[in-house]
Amino acid sequence: MASAAEQMAANMNLGAFGKATDLKKRIWFTLGALIVFRLGTYIPVPGVNATVMAHLMTQNGSGIMGMFNMFTGGALGRMTIFALNILPYISASIIIQLMTSTIPALEALKKEGDSGRQRITQYTRYLTVIIATVQAYGIAISLERVKSAMGPAVIDPGAFFVFTAVVTLVGGTIFVMWLGEQITSRGIGTGSSLIIFTGIVANMPVAIANILELGSTGALSTLFIIMFFLIGFAVIGFVVFMERAQRRILIQHPKRQMGQKVFGGESNYMPLKVNASGVMPPIFASSLLVIPASFGLANIGPVWVQGMIHMLSRGQLLYYVVFATLITVFSFVWAAISFNPEETAENLKKNGAFIPGIRPGSNTAKYFDTVLTRLTAIGAGYLVIVCLLPDFAMSKYSLPFYFGGTSLLIMVSVTMDTMTQVQSHLLAHQYQGLLRKTRGKNRK
Repeated sequence: MASAAEQMAANMNLGAFGKATDLKKRIWFTLGALIVFRLGTYIPVPGVNATVMAHLMTQNGSGIMGMFNMFTGGALGRMTIFALNILPYISASIIIQLMTSTIPALEALKKEGDSGRQRITQYTRYLTVIIATVQAYGIAISLERVKSAMGPAVIDPGAFFVFTAVVTLVGGTIFVMWLGEQITSRGIGTGSSLIIFTGIVANMPVAIANILELGSTGALSTLFIIMFFLIGFAVIGFVVFMERAQRRILIQHPKRQMGQKVFGGESNYMPLKVNASGVMPPIFASSLLVIPASFGLANIGPVWVQGMIHMLSRGQLLYYVVFATLITVFSFVWAAISFNPEETAENLKKNGAFIPGIRPGSNTAKYFDTVLTRLTAIGAGYLVIVCLLPDFAMSKYSLPFYFGGTSLLIMVSVTMDTMTQVQSHLLAHQYQGLLRKTRGKNRK
């Protein structure tokens, strides 16, 4: 009976998808935008020796640079116009979110509605340009100092190359930021997350082919390869379970009598996700850790600085400690930004709703804060386990490429979020169809 019901639901969804023309347009627009993004990851920055960059990424492909290269869809390894990808925009968004919760003027803008949100979005864009300019300048200066056995990374170093590289990389970041915003508004899913997702998926065949090649040459045992894929599937299942996990808080609404009729009195549940921060903490932590790695690539700074940079490289204890700390801190910060216990408790009090056994007002706010803190602690621990344990295993076996838990986390989370939006569009289309039929019958 259950399988028959699921089959009927699947057939209804397929039928609704065939009639949902707006949804199909959004999906086609999203696919077209992502294809444009992939084409841009193959347009090189002028003046960079592609052969040297490929050799350099082969040597450093298993470290933080390999992780950053996977997020960019290989654009960093090829040093193309999208080498910075959408990461400066994500960093700017998180910084603006933090400032919004601490600066009263920005907090007031957030409460103004659409006009305030548009101004905050504009500030995010300005900050994206600043961050991208600083990162592009650092990459350009670093590239001028990179030399390998195959020659220098920059064909003709100098002020003109630095200017060209900065303008090209910043322009590429602005275009990717605009492309992500267009996907969010006119396509399906969250644009910035889908762009990172596309880069990771594009590198998956190469990573799998590398594993199989190492197995064929005897560098990796067959048992290890089987265990690698089994652990990968286990991590995916664990991520799906944790992303769907939530704490449901019972909310009771009061009864109201109007004349002889009694209204209200019903109860519902307020769902709080275990991982309320999503994939943002690992992405932001990774973007911060890639900064010292870029300096280490060009051997910039005195010996003690290079020693600290080496200690922050993948496989070192300090790297895991800093990465775990950043993920935990950003998880709590992001959860505090996305859910305000005082505001939620005040809204419930205004509507006359309450939590059974908890007094309205400050006691309800404290209850929400306690529940949110516990859930965030569990969510942060889950993110640390998923992001660090696969990385630790890969560094232990010295795999010459990067494909860790952060990548799997982003892939699964973005896929689930996108499918949820697709289902929401299908339900909205079905409801619109029912409303049209009802109006047609009423007219008759």
